[in-house]
Amino acid sequence: MSIHLVNVEHITHTCPGNPEPHVFDTRRTLVHTTPGGPCRTPVDIGEGCVIDCGRILPAHRQCPACRSVVVERTITTRHHGDTTAYPQGRDA
Repeated sequence: MSIHLVNVEHITHTCPGNPEPHVFDTRRTLVHTTPGGPCRTPVDIGEGCVIDCGRILPAHRQCPACRSVVVERTITTRHHGDTTAYPQGRDA
């Protein structure tokens, strides 16, 4: 099982259309990857060509080595404030 450790940052703001703070950008940063190892049940796709099951099968049918798990290490929220405080476009 490959384990991917990520940091998630939600950036919020308020605007005239929606005065409640809401997310307008989400950023994920990959911090660390622990590989699962070689495929344990490779799939023959014909003419002697064999590929890892993780490349062709849905997640529920993949071997434990090919299956991926994403773990969110930190989740932060940063508020940009009210967008009406900034001029829109060049002529403002």
